[in-house]
Amino acid sequence: MSDFVPRIVPSPDGLTAEFYAHLAGGELRLQRCDECERWRHPPRILCAACGSARWTWRQVSGRGSVYTWTVTHQALVPPFADDLPYAVAVVELPEGPRLVTAVCVAPDALRIGLPVEVRIAPASDAIGLHYFVPRT
Repeated sequence: MSDFVPRIVPSPDGLTAEFYAHLAGGELRLQRCDECERWRHPPRILCAACGSARWTWRQVSGRGSVYTWTVTHQALVPPFADDLPYAVAVVELPEGPRLVTAVCVAPDALRIGLPVEVRIAPASDAIGLHYFVPRT
């Protein structure tokens, strides 16, 4: 997959809608607990570490490394048939959270620890989608 093109747009609500709205604004923001300062994703009301309901959306570095991935070889979802084979990766951010994401690199070039950085594709005025590319 050389370029990321949004093919399916989520219908987020609540905290998930806030996450996608930050992406639509051009920023990768995650929740950070105001009590214990742990980062978290996916978004949720209570901190899993300390139980606090106090948190703030904060911008993260947008850099990370490939933690794991899977390669799709069959067109199970028709809008993605032209991209076969393609990889879906889990990227670990230095802040701690891991994101399931598209990664724009040939599947045979993937390796654990591959340094990547975020890109954001607008899907609508209210929704942006993240994907990652190798860092240069």
